[in-house]
Amino acid sequence: MRISAKSDYALRALLELAAHPDDLVSSEHLANSQNIPHKFLEAIMSELRRTSFVVSQRGTGGGHRLQRPASDIALADVLRALNGPLVSVRGECPQDLGYDEPAANLQMVWVAMRVALRTVLETVTLQDLVDGTLPATITEPAAAPDAWISHTYDPQSPTAVRPHQQ
Repeated sequence: MRISAKSDYALRALLELAAHPDDLVSSEHLANSQNIPHKFLEAIMSELRRTSFVVSQRGTGGGHRLQRPASDIALADVLRALNGPLVSVRGECPQDLGYDEPAANLQMVWVAMRVALRTVLETVTLQDLVDGTLPATITEPAAAPDAWISHTYDPQSPTAVRPHQQ
């Protein structure tokens, strides 16, 4: 799964709003505090309004706030609203695909991948991130020794995968 800049910026802006639940937060503050290009942020905030995550007030003292409590907004909700299904293959949902042998079991891999993403993204809310109270479904896998090591394809390696070197 690749997280677009739009999704990353949207989540960061929503987290900034979640950290100030009783305030209207200006676009300028959101852009500056999260280092988001202001013009790009404006388009993102428009989409977040359209998808009912935020409400906005114009004018002096105006700004944005979450439309519902941060504890009611899972990361999966935001990603689906901005990008569609969490997993698709050629634009189709995994359960709608059909493969012939020897690729027949590939569909099961795509479905399992969707389950893994749901396990992470449907269990974490904006409030969890703001409070730093991530569930074990996040903290345990992230604590694994190789969780923080990127892997790249290496055709010279016997396993064809090696840790990514920078």
